[in-house]
Amino acid sequence: MSRNDIFATPISFHSPPSVLQHRRDHPVPRKGILSKGPLQTNKFYSNFHLGDQLSPAYTFPYSISWAGGKGVSKGWGLACSHIEAHQRVFGPEKYNGAAAYFCNPIGIHSMIISATELGPQTQISLDSITAFSARLLISRDDESQPSIAFPMVQGMPYVTAQFTGSSPLIQSGVFWKTVTRATASPKPHVTKYTFHLEDGTTWRLYGWRTKGDELDLRVTSNGRAVANGPFYGIIQICKDPKTPGSENLLDDGAAVFPLTLTLSGHTSGPQGTYSFNFVRGGHGTGNLYMYALPHHVESFTPATKSRLQPIRLQSTTKGMATLIKGTIWTMVETKLPIDMGFEPWDPKEGSVKGLSRHAKSLIRGAAAHEISQDMISQCNLNSMYFSGKALAKFAIILYVINDLIGDHTLMKTGLGQLKAAFATFAANQQQHPLVYDSAWGGVVSSASYTTGDPHIDFGNSYYNDHHFHYGYHILAAAYIGHLDLRWMKENKEYVNTLVRDIANPSSDDKYFPMWRNFDWYHGHSWAHGLYASWDGKESSSEDAMHAYAIKMWGKVSGDAEMEARGNLLLSVLARSLRHYYLYQNDNVVQPKEFIGNKAAGIVFEGKIDHTTFFSPDIEAIQGIHMIPILPSTPFIRAPKFVREEWDAYFSGGRIDKAGSAWKSIIYGSFATVEPKKAWRFFSSKEFESSWLDGGASLTWLLAYSADNKDANGGLATSLMTYAARTLDMNRLSLI
Repeated sequence: MSRNDIFATPISFHSPPSVLQHRRDHPVPRKGILSKGPLQTNKFYSNFHLGDQLSPAYTFPYSISWAGGKGVSKGWGLACSHIEAHQRVFGPEKYNGAAAYFCNPIGIHSMIISATELGPQTQISLDSITAFSARLLISRDDESQPSIAFPMVQGMPYVTAQFTGSSPLIQSGVFWKTVTRATASPKPHVTKYTFHLEDGTTWRLYGWRTKGDELDLRVTSNGRAVANGPFYGIIQICKDPKTPGSENLLDDGAAVFPLTLTLSGHTSGPQGTYSFNFVRGGHGTGNLYMYALPHHVESFTPATKSRLQPIRLQSTTKGMATLIKGTIWTMVETKLPIDMGFEPWDPKEGSVKGLSRHAKSLIRGAAAHEISQDMISQCNLNSMYFSGKALAKFAIILYVINDLIGDHTLMKTGLGQLKAAFATFAANQQQHPLVYDSAWGGVVSSASYTTGDPHIDFGNSYYNDHHFHYGYHILAAAYIGHLDLRWMKENKEYVNTLVRDIANPSSDDKYFPMWRNFDWYHGHSWAHGLYASWDGKESSSEDAMHAYAIKMWGKVSGDAEMEARGNLLLSVLARSLRHYYLYQNDNVVQPKEFIGNKAAGIVFEGKIDHTTFFSPDIEAIQGIHMIPILPSTPFIRAPKFVREEWDAYFSGGRIDKAGSAWKSIIYGSFATVEPKKAWRFFSSKEFESSWLDGGASLTWLLAYSADNKDANGGLATSLMTYAARTLDMNRLSLI
């Protein structure tokens, strides 16, 4: 474990390996980006540099968007929207009496901060880009300086606009009933306006002049107010929930805003902490306030929690956001899975290493069949994702043979073939070799370059899904490195390059951006790459796998800080997924109309849809949140949740009617609460290879579900009977 700041030191300072071709011609241009160096490809502000740049950024609890001359207002400034729970739209009841989806209205321009100089020649750009913040610039294309600049940080309670001489224009697509100016200034040189909108909401506007005249607005219509002339300073808008004391708190925070934040973290034994250190800007009087999400509030240290305020606003997909005062948040995780290794793991008992003689015999029979397959052909596919799943599958099989069964001779018969399969990728000689893209700063598949298809291999070339595409390769490397220390040392640079692409912890790495996928504000990763989307970023189900892979590669390669980051990632994920993805009956964060689905389906920033991108079947919708079954599975998927989900969808023989590869995944998850039933399923003579997911093996699922106190489980299945069965593993369909 590490007592140092686990986010301070780069994984490497070196250029990516020479086997990766360097290219500067990424298909997606850096539209309107003024920052230099490696760039974030998967953050909350990405819509501002993608597509037509009109899709919103979800800052939580607000969404903000460039008006772009659209909507009722036809404005050209930055529009702000906030959606209340009663405005949500729910889909029809589908499974388990729950709504098929819920979404939040888009395109509502409650308040717009603009300037009279802006019009059809307006353009937007970004600078000051970090993993946690950016600044949006709105200007005329004939101006050398922006008309308005908007610093953006997730959780900001005000939309802050920096004016350097443009004439402010305030608009609304909802329209206002009344506009009043406060007779008393909340702080020196700050004017205050209150806008009561036609939808019954109340918005505050603050103007802090830094030089020249104070902000003086003239209302010209029920959707337009203009300043008398140029303004130098800060204009802010915020929604007031009108709870007791809310106006005074918002007055205290007026003209104060976050510029960015730094992330720090420490671990000691099973406890880890991570802190957001916000960089404050603006007025010298008053406090900085930010909105925290439920998983933050739950994990705040007592000192941080004492600064929570009685102001809450609904977020789009993460429950109620709570206002908190101060520039530093510290969150604590007290149950880091430091004792979790490669073997099956139990939240109460820890690692489970012992297997009965009967279990070993049966597992060895399955393993002998599975490693007899052609690993090289199964792994060298035209997809980094499917190739990675195959590599990890075989690596786990060899681990089971070596460490859990103790058959080193059998393990060695397969290790050479697996190392050869991995070597194809380490030498970058796979069907679609990787390239280092210096335009954005990352390692991408060459598939889109050569085919022209932006969606090939699930959009890997466009930075889609990297954390689990590469996570499987990193996971496979961890197992192989455990079995062969010399191999680990020879392949460390290549594997570390994949880690740097998805989870670089430091801004000192000049080749990769920080934290491409994991969002430390939301507590989980986003899978969405360089594609504009009105619903915002979308997330993945294999997030926990990538965190576990980082943990175990750090452990095997001797990088204690990487291992500590992996442990912390798993802990933060377990907490956030419990609130936002995996719904127990007592979940109070998500809408009551939706939690009956048990698993989210697809979580976007602006909606949640209980479905998949590839199948409407319930086994797929629930099962996609289970894959792959790993030692970390029971850490992420609490036994109470697993039992509730099983009872809702799969109990009473319902899962036995399914004939797809999801069957083994669902039984694997069920092993968390009913290992004997799972064991009976996997060891049954009726078991069919078509029930195995392409990234799963019977070897591992047997070892994972084995009841070591009585591994026979009352079964009379013999090794001879088992070995006589034909396991046609080469025909597995990869999903």
